[in-house]
Amino acid sequence: MTILVISGAHIAILAVALLLLFGGKKIPELMGGLGKGMKDFKKAIKEEGDITSESPKESPAQPPANNKRDPLKE
Repeated sequence: MTILVISGAHIAILAVALLLLFGGKKIPELMGGLGKGMKDFKKAIKEEGDITSESPKESPAQPPANNKRDPLKE
């Protein structure tokens, strides 16, 4: 099993490659979009957890026990 190690040199190479691919003006826009996407994703995850953890406010309506029909008596 190999372990992936990312060093400072790897990060520097990636930064230079991104700068060459997208240019200096586009990178802040990309990072802003990435940050907004992560924020929205975390918000959606939190809301989903809130929805599933809530208990129902009203129990489903159940017919009274004395109104049961006996098919044999009909």
